[in-house]
Amino acid sequence: MTIYMTADKILVTIFGTLGIGLTYWFFLMKKEKAIEAKEVADVVVEGGYSPGVISVQHGKTTVLNFIRKDPNSCLEEVVIPEFKVRKFLPLNEKVEIAINPARKGKFDLSCGMNMYHGKIIVK
Repeated sequence: MTIYMTADKILVTIFGTLGIGLTYWFFLMKKEKAIEAKEVADVVVEGGYSPGVISVQHGKTTVLNFIRKDPNSCLEEVVIPEFKVRKFLPLNEKVEIAINPARKGKFDLSCGMNMYHGKIIVK
């Protein structure tokens, strides 16, 4: 028994396989690029957090300056549970949040509705 594949079936198979590979890479293999904050880091809040990943030093105070440019009400507040932070972010104003991490690890930050996320990595 011989199985023949027509050109359209070959193309669908190739593009389907590529699509699966790209989806896997985008959602599961994509590396987070962290900026390293020595003492101060500026975080622009516009459709999310930019930068989304901030690396800070263990045991040293770091000031995160949040500047909200997006009028979306979801982004009115930033929450960092590990550091017991819940701050209102007025539009186009700088809000300083000082953190002094007592332990190493990865800690989440989010908007008040938990729809937008970022991460703080303590080294």
